[in-house]
Amino acid sequence: MDLPVFVLVTSFVILMAMNVPIAFCMGISTVLSILAIGDIPTFVAVSHKIATGIDSFSLLAIPFFILSGLFMGHGGIARRLIDFANVLVGRFRGGLAFVNVLTCMLFGAISGSAAAAVSSVGGFMIPLMNKMGYDKDFNGSVTVTAATTGLLIPPSNVMIVYSLATGGAVSIAAIFIAGILPGILVGLALITVSAVISIKHNYGKGETFALREGIIRFLKAIPALLLIIIVLGGILGGYFTATEASAVAVLYAFILSVVFYREVKLTDIPKILLQAGVTTSVVFLLIGTSMAMSWVLAAERVPQDISAGLLGLSSNKFVILLMINLILLAVGTFMDMTPAILIFTPIFLPIAKGLGIEPVHFGIIMILNLCIGLCTPPVGTCLFLGCGIAETTVTRMIRKIWPFFLAMIAVLLICTFVPAVSTALPKLLDL
Repeated sequence: MDLPVFVLVTSFVILMAMNVPIAFCMGISTVLSILAIGDIPTFVAVSHKIATGIDSFSLLAIPFFILSGLFMGHGGIARRLIDFANVLVGRFRGGLAFVNVLTCMLFGAISGSAAAAVSSVGGFMIPLMNKMGYDKDFNGSVTVTAATTGLLIPPSNVMIVYSLATGGAVSIAAIFIAGILPGILVGLALITVSAVISIKHNYGKGETFALREGIIRFLKAIPALLLIIIVLGGILGGYFTATEASAVAVLYAFILSVVFYREVKLTDIPKILLQAGVTTSVVFLLIGTSMAMSWVLAAERVPQDISAGLLGLSSNKFVILLMINLILLAVGTFMDMTPAILIFTPIFLPIAKGLGIEPVHFGIIMILNLCIGLCTPPVGTCLFLGCGIAETTVTRMIRKIWPFFLAMIAVLLICTFVPAVSTALPKLLDL
């Protein structure tokens, strides 16, 4: 291992072990590794790479989708989606668990945030399920795992980040559409596990609704559901780009939350804008420092070395894919999604291309892997948030969540070894 790479990896691991924020871990380790190279103006090079790394029109979609998600989160959307989902699946044994999963799929897709889905949907559904006799650790497990489906079902900020990390090899529209079937498969798998557990433990008697009540709840949910249709329909119809679609989403979410549902007051808007600005700054700092780090890795030919190492172990495509999956599952346990995508896409994507794997297919594999990481300790954001809402501990919830992990891993294997799950829709739409 060359000295700059040794310095980069060692300093990065030490800083992470010291609980330094991941963006600073990447930035500091990049500075130290360039100092080890010795013949490059360090701070000029790092600042230049950070600045150019976020100088992209496509990245403007991220703050807009973050803002639209916040408007949706504060606008009473979750409650209306829960009512609608209850009409569809609430009548079955364990129906509230099904409602939880379906609502997380819908709300996560609208907000583009797994954490927002846990907070908004879980904040209402977990106490309700507790009241109806469901085990609180089971309730938290359902919410935590189901919330990640919104990162696969578009629009999704992490998909925009992946498109950036590929250097434009994958369009945002293509990766958006590629995530629809895998996201639905994950949701169906979680519903299946919920059904088995609910029947075994006799959870939930189910609830039926009169036709009139069902129609009323559906009509109330239509305005929220239209956001997905407007965004995807506009992109696929060629009316606007993904970035322009994100701006349209903000305008629609504003009108829906402030004017139509009237859940967001004008006095709430400065707080929402501030929250969007803080979240955006964190994401963009991660992107900028990761681009600087990726530049050092590329200069030292680290992706090529790792590729040669993996291919030296086996030339079988399926074996290599299994190894990459295991690595990404391990990475997801200690690293958040955005930095993981930015760091490991340039490393693993060339290997995938060399094996004949389409970049859009590999993107879904990577995102689904890291979605599982959001539900696992020690850094699982959704896991800890769900434990707080369910008022339980990580140790207790882990005992209930493992069947849902197995379901997600089963879908991961299907998506890995059946490329059509990810690629059929983009090819059908000629993306």
